[in-house]
Amino acid sequence: MTETVDCVVIGAGVVGLACARELARCGREVLVLEAARAAGTHSSSRNSEVIHAGIYYPRGSLKAALCVEGRERLYRYCRERQLPHRRLGKLIVATTDSERETLLGYRQAARDNGVEDLQWIEQPQLQHLEPALAGTCALLSPSTGILDSHALMLSLQGDLESNGGLLVCRAPVIAARVVDQGVRLSVGGIDPMEITARTLVNSAGLDAVRVAQRIEGLPAATIPPAYYAKGHYFTLRGKAPFQRLIYPVAGRAGLGIHVTLDMQGRVRFGPDVQWGERDYRFDESRKPLFIEAIRRYYPGLVPDRLEPDYTGVRPKLVPAGEAPHDFVISTAAQHGVGGLVNLFGIESPGLTAALALARRVRAALVP
Repeated sequence: MTETVDCVVIGAGVVGLACARELARCGREVLVLEAARAAGTHSSSRNSEVIHAGIYYPRGSLKAALCVEGRERLYRYCRERQLPHRRLGKLIVATTDSERETLLGYRQAARDNGVEDLQWIEQPQLQHLEPALAGTCALLSPSTGILDSHALMLSLQGDLESNGGLLVCRAPVIAARVVDQGVRLSVGGIDPMEITARTLVNSAGLDAVRVAQRIEGLPAATIPPAYYAKGHYFTLRGKAPFQRLIYPVAGRAGLGIHVTLDMQGRVRFGPDVQWGERDYRFDESRKPLFIEAIRRYYPGLVPDRLEPDYTGVRPKLVPAGEAPHDFVISTAAQHGVGGLVNLFGIESPGLTAALALARRVRAALVP
């Protein structure tokens, strides 16, 4: 027997839960299938938990538009639901004259993206704001903040369920094919089942490309290649030396080994970038690289205070050495399968953009 469901969302990370919530609030019958034992156990809970302002992304990109829109939606949602969050602010620090020029470029990119609150900080004021920080100048982003990603996902799940939706964990999609009624899914796990989804959202994060490749009838040319970038995080034992988030000038694959604070005030450094890795084992041999990078802007670092914390993996659509790819929201206009949305390459700022991404997905599926 094959059950028919109005809408299935594959993946219960923060974006999948946001999409499911948005569709359920529109009156859709929504079932979320998660392969893991619980929601949000991969990228959604293995990141810096930063609410980004929208500074770095190319003008006109989905990352730029959805980050700016999502930031305000996320702050409002956290206030309304009384979820743990803090608008700490962020300093992007230049340590050389060439990096000063890069900061000027960031400032212009931010303006192009609609981020109007950046402040230019010269060295004397920088020293006053963060005495432990070394730098020639910086950009202060007052609208950058932090949140508790687990609390956010629990709230989104609660909204989903209060609107009649259902989350089923340990339910991996092992095969699928396009049929007249939608997409027929073969679901494994403890209780294997066949489900026909009239509409389907593939928000499987690290597995989104793999899930798409399992859909018989989806044109292969519309499925991008998958790459992975692993990142390590170290925590700093003892008192925090900073009051704000501290970021160096960004690299090509990420935002550099930066300083974040969690809701308990604990300091984390990371992530680095290790291409091709898709496991969560911690490589403590990375510590000297962290020390070198951190001391560029925090010369007072005591290496013995750095302790291994956790790792995360980011889904990439381009290999090492290429410029970062934009988010991909692949709809029937791209692949020709009605009622199907594939979300590819949803890395940073995916957490910030989640509520805005969900609205885009709803617009693609709800007349």
